[in-house]
Amino acid sequence: MHVLARFARDYYAESRRLRPTEVVREYERTILDELDLMREAANASQLRRNFQDSDLLYVPEVHWDLCRDNVMVMERIHGVLISELPELRRLGTNIQRLAENGVQIFFTQVFRHNFFHADMHPGNIFVRVEDPENPLYAAVDFGIVGTLDSRDQHYLAENFLAFFDRDYNRVARLHIDSGWVPPGTRVDELESAVRTVCEPIFQKPLSEISFAQVLLRLFETARRFQMEVQPQLILLQKTLLQIEGLGRLANRIVGDDIFGRGANANARGRGPGE
Repeated sequence: MHVLARFARDYYAESRRLRPTEVVREYERTILDELDLMREAANASQLRRNFQDSDLLYVPEVHWDLCRDNVMVMERIHGVLISELPELRRLGTNIQRLAENGVQIFFTQVFRHNFFHADMHPGNIFVRVEDPENPLYAAVDFGIVGTLDSRDQHYLAENFLAFFDRDYNRVARLHIDSGWVPPGTRVDELESAVRTVCEPIFQKPLSEISFAQVLLRLFETARRFQMEVQPQLILLQKTLLQIEGLGRLANRIVGDDIFGRGANANARGRGPGE
């Protein structure tokens, strides 16, 4: 992968904006870190401490005396895999609360703790339903976690706020100020391009939105404005896509009613779970 990345960088001008060598280095670091189970145990311990006594997320306790570089021993937990839709339905789980809590967990990890579980596929997420009206997430597999530097954290938070306020001029200025696009970029042109991609999202319920198509259009916009890939944000982008998948699982349980109203309400600036 390193050889291919260098080849792309040296012989394909378009790839330089994608920063292939930096992306491969980031990928290599993530994989090597994931193979160290003492590091994973430390990640689990940190995440458990961050959510100690939380009613949102439960993290198993690590048994440190039994852990080694290639062995990790932690508390056994019980729950229903979030992908087991019929069982969650049978148990009377409050799916709307579960969905809202999932969003809150994500933003808490990224913007309050600056330490987020970056492998949130359905196989790693359980639901504890001792109290179906107040379901509790439980997570496993902490080999991949992410952090952001304060500058990226700030610009991301500002971008989220501007996006949900549909302030596309602010989104454009933030991209220029952060250095994610060249400094000579015209604000009005970038604003128009962002509006073209994002405005249709606010007119549809979640079930009709293809985030894959949105991403493709954003990539096209990025190419037009010479926007560079930010390797330090790759784990966060991966996590966002996984969370979208979890949201769609919940949507399949209760239909479009909850998420459709929520998406349209948020387009007006207020909505469930705000």
